[in-house]
Amino acid sequence: MSETNSAADVAATHRYTAAMAADIEARWQDFWDAEGTYEAPNPTGDLAGDPELAAKPKKFIMDMFPYPSGAGLHVGHPLGYIATDVFARHQRMTGHNVLHTLGFDAFGLPAEQYAVQTGTHPRISTEANIENMTAQLRRLGLGHDKRRSFATIESEYYKWTQWIFLQIFNSWYDTEADRARPIAELVAQFESGERATPDGRDWSELSAAERADLLGDYRLAYASDAPVNWSPGLGTVLANEEVTADGRSERGNFPVFKAKLRQWNMRITAYADRLLNDLDGLDWPEAIKLQQRNWIGRSEGARVDFPVDGAGSITVFTTRQDTLFGATYMVLAPEHELVERIIPAAWPEGTHPVWTGGHASPAEAVTAYRKQAAAKSDVERQAEAKDKTGVFTGAYATNPVSGEKIPVFIADYVLMGYGTGAIMAVPAHDARDFAFARAFELPMRCVVEPSDDRGTDASTWQDAFGSYDAKLVNSANDEASLNGLGVTEAKARITEWLKEHGVGEGTVNFRLRDWLFSRQRYWGEPFPIVYDEEGIAHPLPESMLPLELPEVDDYSPRTFDPDDADTQPETPLSRNADWVDVTLDLGDGAGPKKYRRETNTMPNWAGSCWYELRYLDPNNSEKLVDPAIEEYWMGPREGQPTGGVDLYVGGAEHAVLHLLYARFWSKVLHDLGHVSSAEPFHKLYNQGMIQAFVYRDSRGIAVPAAEVEERDGAYYYQGEKVSRVLGKMGKSLKNAVTPDEICGEYGADTLRLYEMAMGPLDVSRPWDTRAVVGQYRLLQRLWRNIVDEETGEVTVVDGEPGEDTLRALHKAIDGVGGDMAGMRFNTAIAKVTELNNHLTKAGGPLPRSVAEALVLLVAPLAPHIAEELWHRLGHTESVVHQDFPVADPAYVVDETVTCVVQIKGKVKARLEISPSVTDAELEALALADPAVVAALDGAGIRKVIVRAPKLVNIVPA
Repeated sequence: MSETNSAADVAATHRYTAAMAADIEARWQDFWDAEGTYEAPNPTGDLAGDPELAAKPKKFIMDMFPYPSGAGLHVGHPLGYIATDVFARHQRMTGHNVLHTLGFDAFGLPAEQYAVQTGTHPRISTEANIENMTAQLRRLGLGHDKRRSFATIESEYYKWTQWIFLQIFNSWYDTEADRARPIAELVAQFESGERATPDGRDWSELSAAERADLLGDYRLAYASDAPVNWSPGLGTVLANEEVTADGRSERGNFPVFKAKLRQWNMRITAYADRLLNDLDGLDWPEAIKLQQRNWIGRSEGARVDFPVDGAGSITVFTTRQDTLFGATYMVLAPEHELVERIIPAAWPEGTHPVWTGGHASPAEAVTAYRKQAAAKSDVERQAEAKDKTGVFTGAYATNPVSGEKIPVFIADYVLMGYGTGAIMAVPAHDARDFAFARAFELPMRCVVEPSDDRGTDASTWQDAFGSYDAKLVNSANDEASLNGLGVTEAKARITEWLKEHGVGEGTVNFRLRDWLFSRQRYWGEPFPIVYDEEGIAHPLPESMLPLELPEVDDYSPRTFDPDDADTQPETPLSRNADWVDVTLDLGDGAGPKKYRRETNTMPNWAGSCWYELRYLDPNNSEKLVDPAIEEYWMGPREGQPTGGVDLYVGGAEHAVLHLLYARFWSKVLHDLGHVSSAEPFHKLYNQGMIQAFVYRDSRGIAVPAAEVEERDGAYYYQGEKVSRVLGKMGKSLKNAVTPDEICGEYGADTLRLYEMAMGPLDVSRPWDTRAVVGQYRLLQRLWRNIVDEETGEVTVVDGEPGEDTLRALHKAIDGVGGDMAGMRFNTAIAKVTELNNHLTKAGGPLPRSVAEALVLLVAPLAPHIAEELWHRLGHTESVVHQDFPVADPAYVVDETVTCVVQIKGKVKARLEISPSVTDAELEALALADPAVVAALDGAGIRKVIVRAPKLVNIVPA
């Protein structure tokens, strides 16, 4: 070997390369694990007895639960994880006790679908995916407290998910106390007679089934026969939030139909007001708050009862009770439970032929129309442009204010998901009612005086007239008149009349529906519920938890033709008779009895509704969470009136799914005294998305992005021209880049820097592998400023830095610290780069104080190289817990600033002056400047405008 080659090889061993980065990163990751560097201590009792912990402010930082996909991570996935890691590291260095960890939300559809396809047990594939993802995340150097990690599929975790379900099942919402209470307290009220039963009988006179049904009307978790979203293609029912805007399943894009099935529900509607009001105290993006407000959908109006002969009343909710005199017909949703009760055997005499739909009887017409409506999505049913369809039920209701008999229809533009599933139709003043009335030749009555020249004969109108700024007309009976009143006054007057006559009252309605909590799946938490021979549901005692999933041979629910609405669910668990049919002693005094287990499982959202609590106390087998630990990490405090996680980072797509559900569970647990925090997440931050270019051939099929060539502004794959659009990154789009690839080519610290430098964290940004090298070079320059590449020796000296370097350093410290605290990591990196470039240009060895401060600034962003350099600088303790540098204000302020002096708006001089100069001092300096004196040339001065320290404007006389 030549002497020259030997020297080059030696030099390369001390140069920061991908190979060196890999070695450094692996060594320090092992060190951090062995030393428990990121382990956050919990309080062991009263903080007064732990002065060291009491002296530190706490910071609980969380990422949204990842799902362990078999495809592993691409570079878009860790964006939020790296960001929270950088923030957590900075918080540790500023004196906080930081809890930062990560687990896995591991139940759900993907693993089950894979099991159906391959026969591999979902647990096996899921645990393999977790192992792979854990290794990928570890390589990024994320500072997680690994003692606190878990997966929702662990029986010791879902034991407590089941326990929480039982707390909700065994609770009711006391509207007077405005909180949840144990169901036993409600039973005590019925037993004592403090609360009457619906039919007035004594509690002791009710059968067990009657008691169960009555309590089911109050429980916060209850089973009911109700309209649900049924997806035959998936073989399961879905919550409203899991159905897309075009009426298809969020997963799989299958058609969704309305069906009536017995399912478990969570009475989240009991908390609608609190879920709405408590948003005000949360530090969340306004866009997310708005989505939740709209989803909850609070509206004030009135409940009105329309009597139907022999069938009770049809109750409607309306926000325009002032137009009640204009109601000329009613419409029920096709699924409404009253439909069967009100339809007569035959069409009433004189029924309009258009109303019957050509059917021989009301029953035949209703059955046919219901089938037609079930095949449509809610969006299709509500579309403004579609022709209005419906059918007469054969029944008439009585308008309570006019005494008029009005026909009752069913129509698909009315949904069970809002209000009562019934409307009073006022066609003169509602566009949808107007179109329906025209189609079915129904009468219209003007009750709000039009502001245009159309007159008050609604039969001549071309469209409906709706206004809040108008007077009421044609609205009087023998006892009350709204004529001449404005809308607001008329609403109040008629609401009072309705209440006086017992046919309605003012009320508040919500768009929010109860949460459908059943899934016809295998891979989910089993319900801790069994049914006796009468079909009464019984909760399992806590001693029988966890109720573990049985082994099954067939993981798939029965699926059907996606378009076949006339199907019923069949669950995988229902086929396991040995597990379903059991003899148990529930400890209720009844002794051993035969029971049937619930064969639905909980939805995939269940495990993520409370996981923040398990992070606090992950090995507690006796309690959900130790109260002192929960109080310390999540309890209410100044600025956080409802408590919660200090920072929660994740995608905006969970606004009305996970985030709403978790808030509900947190409030129930708070009401029952299990936690001090009424909200799970105090501060929410939505990170943007890393996008990538998608290349498609002439057939529209994605081609491998890595194999596309660019020539003269066009793009080619294997010689064929392809199109290019910016979109999501993913395996199916053949544009995914894995973090393993980037770590292998440049190192994890480079990947971390690049992802944080791409732009503001909360906006989407395109991935460009070619640009990664810029951050790699920054780290190489940083290395060279401290380490001699030929010898590997540290080159710092003990001298004092010069004035320019001190100013550059302290400005960087001040700027980077503020940017870190504000999660502006891209600008923090820009400031580090600027400082490092200054030091490079200054030349010569760095003063030790500057080198150490530089390493500390970099440590949250690129922890591996920072740890390596910190130890090479002679330190034995980890850089992770060092104090973040503090800027000296004297060096942050510029030594001088440039002041512009203008005469008649034109610049005549520039002065270099102190930033602290006063207005009077600056005016004197400006008027004394030779250039200004010459420009004035003896002219008088009418006015001098001073804006210290940067501007003086002189106005000559």
